[in-house]
Amino acid sequence: MSDNDDEDSRDELRESLDQAASGAPAAGWAVRDRFSANEIFERVLASATEEIAASKKRLFFSGLAAGFAIVLTFLGHTIGVEMFPNNRFLSAILYPVGFIYIILGHYQLYTENTLPPVALVLARLASIPLLLRVWGIVLVGNVVGAALGAYLLAHGGVLSPEAVQTGATFVSTGLDHGWWAVFNRALFAGWLVAGVVWLDHAARDTISRLVIIYISFYLIAATDLYHVITAACEVFYFLLVTDAGLVIVAYEYWLPVFLGNTIGGVFLVTLVNYAQTEQSRYPSIRELTLRELVFSWYGGRETSSPSQVPDNDKSENE
Repeated sequence: MSDNDDEDSRDELRESLDQAASGAPAAGWAVRDRFSANEIFERVLASATEEIAASKKRLFFSGLAAGFAIVLTFLGHTIGVEMFPNNRFLSAILYPVGFIYIILGHYQLYTENTLPPVALVLARLASIPLLLRVWGIVLVGNVVGAALGAYLLAHGGVLSPEAVQTGATFVSTGLDHGWWAVFNRALFAGWLVAGVVWLDHAARDTISRLVIIYISFYLIAATDLYHVITAACEVFYFLLVTDAGLVIVAYEYWLPVFLGNTIGGVFLVTLVNYAQTEQSRYPSIRELTLRELVFSWYGGRETSSPSQVPDNDKSENE
């Protein structure tokens, strides 16, 4: 084998190490184990492309599984508060369990979807109606799953009588805070969760991702912030064990959490992180026109295997 052949082989190996099968960066350009903002953004777009092209059935059942798994967070938080009612630092220690299960398991969580698909829309690689489709299906799946989990907790004899009462205090405390206080707390929580997604794409191993997820979501409970899907589980549980009205609880508690998480995730993280990049485009899909961006269902790429990407410039999601 000639020296040129050896050099070509080394170049091919180096290229294979620097890119994932999808084409997204697998290693940093300047420092191999550290990504630049542009490289993180490319990785976010790569995962968003897969999410936004998923079928409705896949999105719904993945969202359903995530919503049902959030009961682990509610359960852990309830037990923690029951054991350490006057120590928020210790009572929050089990709160991240459900989120670890969801994010490492790659289930669809509404707040986790505030960053990647929005980044795809900002890069004009997916349309706004397609973004809203993903958000809507995932949110419905999350809420239905959270309702099922809350029902099992309320009527399954899982919690002690003391813990049953503790679980009902989360919503009542939120109602005491008032609409705008809940909204502002949820705004910071949305910022944290969307930030987790950005940092998750910057990490290169499971241990790093585990630490990022745990610390970030622990902070939500420890500082009395609010997460929309956890709040959905809390609301359904509260309605099942008390005589409260759905409309009042949903408007005064769940709605400000939903709006705060969404705005915090989109504006405080996605737009800021997008602004700091040089807007490099991955994957190499034709940018949508303004009309397509607002009125079409174009976006993403459908792949038959992780390493096989079709040559078409755009795919229409049914």
